[in-house]
Amino acid sequence: MRGPDPRTGKGLRVTTDADSPPAGRARLADVARLAGVSVGTASKALSGNGRMRPETRQRVLDAVETLGFRPNHHARTLHTGRSWTVGLVTTDGIGRFSTPVLLGAEDALGEGRISVLLCDTRGDAIREQHHLRNLMDRRVDGIIVTGRRTDPRSPLRGVEPIPTVYALSPSTDPEDMSVVSDDGNGVTLAIEHLLATGRTRIAHITGPAHHAAARDRARFTVELLAASGLEPATGRVHFGEWSEAWGRRAVEALLRTAPDTDALFCGNDQIARGAADALREKGVNVPGRVSIVGWDNWDTMALACRPPLTTIDGNLAEVGRRAALRLLDAIASRPEPGVRAVSCRLVVRESS
Repeated sequence: MRGPDPRTGKGLRVTTDADSPPAGRARLADVARLAGVSVGTASKALSGNGRMRPETRQRVLDAVETLGFRPNHHARTLHTGRSWTVGLVTTDGIGRFSTPVLLGAEDALGEGRISVLLCDTRGDAIREQHHLRNLMDRRVDGIIVTGRRTDPRSPLRGVEPIPTVYALSPSTDPEDMSVVSDDGNGVTLAIEHLLATGRTRIAHITGPAHHAAARDRARFTVELLAASGLEPATGRVHFGEWSEAWGRRAVEALLRTAPDTDALFCGNDQIARGAADALREKGVNVPGRVSIVGWDNWDTMALACRPPLTTIDGNLAEVGRRAALRLLDAIASRPEPGVRAVSCRLVVRESS
């Protein structure tokens, strides 16, 4: 703050870059004028606060792009008391599952020009606490927690004042905010697709029984088949590994014990690709004699499979986007506790 004018003795008004932008620098009022909205609406569109029509927000973003508007981050922080940063904490060092979640979250947060700080804990509790301390020191506005599995996880400790949303891996605390992929919906899409194509001897090959994803998908599969008066082709679910090698071994056993199997519903795309390889090596036509459906819509596996793989897409980018929107609501003092599920998508290719 500047002191009195030595010539007049009168106080001088405190100014910031937001009040007096350099010559040629666009102001928020310029953005609002070009977008045809009020300054308040323009501010809400950029901060991500408040609800408005998508086309209104887009007009503001288009005006920002046209004018080259760049908000003064320091002044914005002082004015709002926010850091305009969000931490994304993940246990998925490879990024196979957390990357789509992150991209979805960034799509939602980017509209408000909020930065995302990615912290990889590698599943280590000590490393996680280290990252959380750093995020708190940076005074992040909120935290999104994600991982590589759908198993519920313990809530973060010591960050209670900071709004937190759990994405893909829900919190065990029902009062927390969690966003997950709807496995029941995904299984329904897969089984209904196979039944609609005339398949009735459907085998289910999946991952380790101690993983929630494998257990849940197996349970839904058995229930849906039973609702149609059917049971798994071999009378049971085949639990194993999330690997191509397991898919190949499982097919060897299936063809011996249930040679009339006409469809495989696999717990992930790796298992499905291994199964497809084994069937091809034995001269079994896919999808003529046996149809295959996988899970994940992992391009590396699904498109390299021969034939290309029909699969369930868990819609992870949408999980991340909705987690970010719930976080923004919580930051704006509108938290909604509980678990919200995002519908899956069936991606049909030549294997079915």
